[in-house]
Amino acid sequence: MVLKPSGGSVTGAGEDSEARDASLPLPAHSGFAERPTLFRSISELPPELRPLRGHLDPVFLRWAAARSESLGIDCDVLVMRSGQIDADSLLAIYGAGLGVEIDWLEDMATSPLDAHHVLSRGELPAGSRSGQDCPTLALFGGRTRTVCEHAAGRGGKFRVTSAARLRAFVEHSAKEELAQDAAHGLKTREPALSAATEASPKHRLGLLAALATIAVSLYAAPGPTRFVFEIFLALLFLTWAGLRLFACVSRQEARESAAVSDRDLPVYTILIPLYREAHIVPDLASAISALNYPREKLDVKLILERDDAATIEAVRKITLDPCFEIVLAPELAPRTKPKALRAAMPFARGEYVVVYDAEDRPEPDQLRDAVARFREGDDKLACVQAKLAVDNLYPSFLSDHFRAEYAGLFDVLLPALARLGLPIPLGGTSNHFRASILREIGAWDPHNVTEDADLGVRLARFGYSTGVVDSTTWEEAPARLGAWLPQRTRWMKGWLQTYIVHMRDPLLLWRQLGWRGFLCFQLLIGGSVLAALIHPVFAVLLLADSAWGPLLALADTPTQWTHKALIFTTLVSGYIASGLLAFTGMKRRGSLASAWVLLLLPVYWLLLSAAAWRAVWKLASAPHQWEKTAHGVVRRSSRNP
Repeated sequence: MVLKPSGGSVTGAGEDSEARDASLPLPAHSGFAERPTLFRSISELPPELRPLRGHLDPVFLRWAAARSESLGIDCDVLVMRSGQIDADSLLAIYGAGLGVEIDWLEDMATSPLDAHHVLSRGELPAGSRSGQDCPTLALFGGRTRTVCEHAAGRGGKFRVTSAARLRAFVEHSAKEELAQDAAHGLKTREPALSAATEASPKHRLGLLAALATIAVSLYAAPGPTRFVFEIFLALLFLTWAGLRLFACVSRQEARESAAVSDRDLPVYTILIPLYREAHIVPDLASAISALNYPREKLDVKLILERDDAATIEAVRKITLDPCFEIVLAPELAPRTKPKALRAAMPFARGEYVVVYDAEDRPEPDQLRDAVARFREGDDKLACVQAKLAVDNLYPSFLSDHFRAEYAGLFDVLLPALARLGLPIPLGGTSNHFRASILREIGAWDPHNVTEDADLGVRLARFGYSTGVVDSTTWEEAPARLGAWLPQRTRWMKGWLQTYIVHMRDPLLLWRQLGWRGFLCFQLLIGGSVLAALIHPVFAVLLLADSAWGPLLALADTPTQWTHKALIFTTLVSGYIASGLLAFTGMKRRGSLASAWVLLLLPVYWLLLSAAAWRAVWKLASAPHQWEKTAHGVVRRSSRNP
């Protein structure tokens, strides 16, 4: 369900930017006469403004014409943003001025609707309702000029309505279809790619056969079997460490993107799911208002849950810019972030789509930088990932490790993977997509609790690439174990889901990703969880060897010596690779003051292991449960807008 919050500027929006002020349509008495260079003759007004002569201030109309030309948009967008006239009154004026009948869309569709097709085209086809003998075209959605230009030629063969009424009509008429698509759309379309699809009898039989083989081998030849497993795990983890070391020594590219003019900027959709976050709505509004992007080209969807009365009320209480809309997610299970994102996609108008969390503070130029990055790439560049960084004001053991992890991942590892053209496990926020490709591949999996990592792999399987953009989004990190553990459990559980989904057909995955992409997937998704699960075993063996015998002392057999060497080398190389990755990232970000925390990496890894084993239990007991991370509970630094 889509609702329009109250109009006006965003609470807390800055007033120190002339460019930002100029993007807000002002009343005629607020300075139009002081900017005469913006005005043109009233007789030269574009088609969509001509019906408004005699109804709105001519100074405003001339300003709207000049402003729309500078932005490359239809003037109706500016008229609607001005608040000088309500949509229904404006619709009546256009109907009379164009000589066409108004369709108020007060009934329901009698035939199935393709919601996205209707909303993206702004046209309700003939035959959608009983007695509808011609199409209904929507005004005020950026297509008014086209409708006006064709009015004379098409005469009475079409009716007009407003974009808001068309959205409400589609939402009401296709309510069940939209809800089903949000909750089960990917499973219906691509069941093999959905975490909701249960294992087939073939997969279950294969798993049982593998477990039986391992059990028999351990019973018949425990020593050799354990040795083979140790060799396999050591090779896997050493390769895992090698990938991180390679990222540390890979060159850092300094990319200077060409600036994109306001006129050439596309409409950009921002999706922000919120749940029980009423207390940070004002800060969120300020963060979005700080973005250096024309407001007329922003399409911001605040996605709320229907039972979250406090957040809904908080959003409605503040005065939001007209680019904001409220989307109410359907109540169908599962209640997850990706289901909420899917619920908003049919209403998204942008050429590009970005996901932000409620506590995110993106750098002001991030959208512009993402557009420039997309235009530098080819048509296969489907997504660019911005960097994430932690800005907790007061450090803690957990938040400092979180900061180190983020620095290593987003400032070192992901840029290296992008340069190599390898699959990138996306971060949960600040992923910028081409909307058309996002729809093509099925968008987010509502049943996967790390929808970001899954989507990154799926993009690669469909033949698309992911890049990075040198722009940071600042986040808060959990400072206490009670918040950290459920979040990390969800991440680990989601990576397990992602691994299981994409390994349903390993040969197909190999063909789609190539051997390098396949290996990268094994290391980053499967290997990361396996490393966390196995780490306590290696750590205990190493401690035992240190406590009850000289480490790597002469053993009775080569096998025993190899066993000791594997344990020592694997564990130490893992610590070194992870620590060096984080250190390199912190150096690039200029945050080495807290690098001392890396000395406690073995302790932190034990916590990761606890989260991994808890994730295994949660995957078996509650596979699609979303353990929500509370936001806005720690103090943030002064860099926030």
